[in-house]
Amino acid sequence: MTVVLFAALSSIAFGGSDFCGGLASRRFATLKVLVVAAPATLIIDLAAWHAFGGTWSVSAAAWGGISGAAYAVGFGLLYWCLANGPIIVLSPVSATVSALIPVAAGLSFGETLTSVGLAGTVIAIVAVFLLGLSGDESREVSTRPTMLTLGAAIGAGAAVALQLICLDRAPHESGMAPIVAGSAVATLLVWTAVPLVRARIGSDGRLRDWSAAIAAGVLDSLATIAFLLAVRAGDLAVVAVITALYPAGTIVLARLVLRETVSRVQFGGLLTAGLAVTLLALSS
Repeated sequence: MTVVLFAALSSIAFGGSDFCGGLASRRFATLKVLVVAAPATLIIDLAAWHAFGGTWSVSAAAWGGISGAAYAVGFGLLYWCLANGPIIVLSPVSATVSALIPVAAGLSFGETLTSVGLAGTVIAIVAVFLLGLSGDESREVSTRPTMLTLGAAIGAGAAVALQLICLDRAPHESGMAPIVAGSAVATLLVWTAVPLVRARIGSDGRLRDWSAAIAAGVLDSLATIAFLLAVRAGDLAVVAVITALYPAGTIVLARLVLRETVSRVQFGGLLTAGLAVTLLALSS
């Protein structure tokens, strides 16, 4: 039950992070959002390292560093596509990819699923798919993604999957060290990209807009920490599937804040997601 709890917390935090990051990217360039979000993630990760400790090793630093590079790419693509397309559709597409790849990786690592766990996994993937089906068009943004935004969502899902797999591969005795290494590498890559693309990081924008970028970073850190704690106590295949249900939170926020339309099918996806989590909890 502890595994499912941490995985569910990770899912909720990832959903909030995606929404805040996508919202901020609608007001600023995606790179600007990451310039603020990545250091915010690093600060929280450092606080977690101080609180929970961690043992450094070449393996911990390497796996953490690769996860950080995947984070920078994945969330850059994700925030961009959510800023330029319907959050209510693209977030589930990304989540589906980020679930399927870790499940396949976990099974290849020798993990097994009980019949109940397998049923929960299948239902969870169906739930994510249903969450991505749009109904009527929103008043504020078309629910039909372009091929470019759809490709970015798929690429983001693959990068996030790599991030999760790397965190799973890091030594269990390393504590919070891998996530600190990851957020440090991500921050370095993002800030290095600023002069390379000659982006100007100005102070324009309202406080609320910058707060959304900071919130995205903080929530992403909390999601990653919860994921790490979950995967240390359970299997990657199960934890990744529960984590991938994060579009449920993103969709609820998109509906409440942006007034994006939630179709009956998507509402069914929310209910299906609840069933999937229940089954996965019973299997753990």
